[in-house]
Amino acid sequence: MSVEITKLPTGLTVVTDQMPHLETAALGVWAGVGGRDEKPDEHGISHLLEHMAFKGTATRSSREIVETIEAVGGDLNAATSTETTAYYARVLKADVPLALDVLSDILAHPSFEPEELEREKSVIVQEIGASQDTPDDVVFDYLNELCYPEQPMGRSLLGTPQTLKGFTRDTLRGYLSTHYRGPDMVVAAAGAVNHQQVVEEVSQRFASFNGAPAPKPQPALFGAGGVKVVHRDLEQAHLTLALEGLPQLDPSLFSLQVFTNTIGGGMSSRLFQEVREKRGLCYSIYTFHAPYSDTGFFGLYTGTDPADAPEMMEVIVDVIGEAVDTLTEAEIARAKAQMKAGLLMALESCSSRVEQLARHVLVYGRPIPVPELIARIDAVSVESASKAARALLARSRPAVAALGSGQGLDTAAAFAEGLTRAKSQTSYH
Repeated sequence: MSVEITKLPTGLTVVTDQMPHLETAALGVWAGVGGRDEKPDEHGISHLLEHMAFKGTATRSSREIVETIEAVGGDLNAATSTETTAYYARVLKADVPLALDVLSDILAHPSFEPEELEREKSVIVQEIGASQDTPDDVVFDYLNELCYPEQPMGRSLLGTPQTLKGFTRDTLRGYLSTHYRGPDMVVAAAGAVNHQQVVEEVSQRFASFNGAPAPKPQPALFGAGGVKVVHRDLEQAHLTLALEGLPQLDPSLFSLQVFTNTIGGGMSSRLFQEVREKRGLCYSIYTFHAPYSDTGFFGLYTGTDPADAPEMMEVIVDVIGEAVDTLTEAEIARAKAQMKAGLLMALESCSSRVEQLARHVLVYGRPIPVPELIARIDAVSVESASKAARALLARSRPAVAALGSGQGLDTAAAFAEGLTRAKSQTSYH
């Protein structure tokens, strides 16, 4: 790899990874702002702003924006998350300057035409409706509310029809001006790129993004756990469980990730083998860990027949509780191999590389070299993974959200309390 990084006088960081064997490039702008930065009356504005960036600028209409990129065979997209918003493109190497021009135009000179704004609000209302028709989306909304009550992190990124109605072009301009600042932004590019050329283009086109860093969001406070059961006439019972995880810079992060993979990270994981392969209780079950700047979210999801929900949750509690004390060298080695393979396979894609570069700069302030990442994974042992697992179970009460029909959901949710209760006496002994 040939990774280069330059911090501009505005505070904006440019990072590139040249891949000489490619004829294409992936590039984008990542801003350190997302759903958790929103005040109550701003709920959904980060996502709306992302949508509106493509709806016209001072010099290009909405149609001209997409035609400009697609006329050279490229594509353009964006995404909003809890802590970041990204705007990115994939083009041929000769069209990197064009892509940077379009990306800077949509962020530096958005028009926010009132008609386009009202139309896009309606589009997002339809998006909200579609998510409400997707049970595994709905149940995670309930779970987030339990984990981060009365906080931006506990709210859906989409907003509500009511909050969307209150947004005006002035509201959007104010939010853009407040949160899109050079020190909190990264322009990343990977593939057929020249670092100096990208730096020169960005210096010219993103000069208006300057000033002091944006205000920090309120600290996240993981809730007291608890249960939310919503009865709806569905074919399956959707079960989710969460515990407070670790933030991005915690030294035990990789150990917790390895533990997460051993219990629910693949077809060889303990949960998949026990509840699907041996008992046939589900089609899908998985665990994950999402680290944020100041907190973390360990989550589990599965869907099962409503009548099987109590047995499912009882097995989940038993499997996770037992794994804390019985991890094996073979399991840890397998989980580490999966993590390393996933990391290295992703590097074969310039789109994955550019996303990783931007994420590293926002989190660590620098791109983390692959050998360093591999070394962190290799350093995980049975002992460190078990220690991270015990700390996970001691850190918080479980939050459980269940969606579906039948009284079995209430029984299943009650079983989840046993996950941390059973280990509370032995967590650090």
